[in-house]
Amino acid sequence: MEQNPYAAPKTRVADEEEPGPTELASRGQRFVNLLIDLVGYFAFAIVLGVVLAIVYPPFVESESSALGDYAFGFVVITAYYALCELLFGRTLGKLVTRTWVVDEAGGRPTFWQILGRSAARSIPFEPFSFFGREPIGWHDRLSETRVVRKARTARQ
Repeated sequence: MEQNPYAAPKTRVADEEEPGPTELASRGQRFVNLLIDLVGYFAFAIVLGVVLAIVYPPFVESESSALGDYAFGFVVITAYYALCELLFGRTLGKLVTRTWVVDEAGGRPTFWQILGRSAARSIPFEPFSFFGREPIGWHDRLSETRVVRKARTARQ
């Protein structure tokens, strides 16, 4: 019997990060992630602001309040991190540093872990929390997730 050339392939294609042991991302990698993701966050906020201004002009024309600004910032930062980590398992910064988010067992985090992790980034001074003894931030501890990279082997 001939094979159907239009059938889906039957082999599994592994992601680049799946094989091999992992280790926690370093403080340097976490800091680079933070800097790159700040740029991504601001770009996302600008795009979202422009879209809102086009779709709903009173959003821009109304007087701004501090509480409204904080709420918008919270929504944007949570959406940026949650969307990136839910869809790709990593943000722009993690893509550059070749790191990604896993749960404490090394598997794919759940939706609720990613959402909690993303919302926890709004805790004051949270970006500096990974400068402790271990490079694990509050958003990692609270959501029971970790940022890892592929462990170096003898051949690398």
